[in-house]
Amino acid sequence: MQSSLVGMREARRRDLVRSKVLADYWALTKPEVNFLILIAIFAGFCLARPVESYDFPFLFLVHTLVGVLLVASGAGALNHFVERRFDTHMRRTARRPLASGRLEPVAVLWFGILLSCAGGIYLAMVVNALASLLAALTLLSYLFLYTPRKRRTPLCTLVGAFPGAMPPLIGWAAASGRLSFEAWVLFSMLFLWQFPALHGHCMDVSRGLRAGGLSGSSRGKRRIRFMAWQSTLPALALMSRSHSFPAMLHGGSFGPED
Repeated sequence: MQSSLVGMREARRRDLVRSKVLADYWALTKPEVNFLILIAIFAGFCLARPVESYDFPFLFLVHTLVGVLLVASGAGALNHFVERRFDTHMRRTARRPLASGRLEPVAVLWFGILLSCAGGIYLAMVVNALASLLAALTLLSYLFLYTPRKRRTPLCTLVGAFPGAMPPLIGWAAASGRLSFEAWVLFSMLFLWQFPALHGHCMDVSRGLRAGGLSGSSRGKRRIRFMAWQSTLPALALMSRSHSFPAMLHGGSFGPED
């Protein structure tokens, strides 16, 4: 009887450990960010469809979302791997699975590579090559252009706005197989929106960023002026043309109506 109780306790302990490991791997994929990415993919996909089209390709949309989700999850895991040393110095990231030592770096690296490659291949085979190429470019620019610059220059937000605005392009390319003028309108909208949105977040975590060796925000009065300009100008540009965006998506232009 006692041996059976010990066996049950051991089995429960293993199940608990396994569930914690699965939860850590789930956290590596950054599900909250992925949810926002899928919304942008969905918007780009739907807007690329002709207005008079009645046979909406739901299954094709699902394939697109699955492929992008794999690539985005792999990018999240690889981002954890790249920033593991810096995450240990920031309070808000010190409890991440890799920074806290709960997962091995090599395992996280391969996890991210496998997810990214699987997603890129899936998009190329099931959706189209253009969507796969855009997803790969988004991943590479996020990991190798934006992420390292968070520790070097406050212009990192400008660099990161490019991969951040790519999801509507991927959705558009998946639905139509090409990138039209309207697709780039969506790109510009999301590109400009990121500056006021992300700089507001940077104000909240600037102390943690500096403690982790990140220079996403300049210091003192110069930091405040820089963030104000880099937030205000894109916001004004976005608002000044907001009335034109619906017309442009239906073949309009920036100019006044005749």
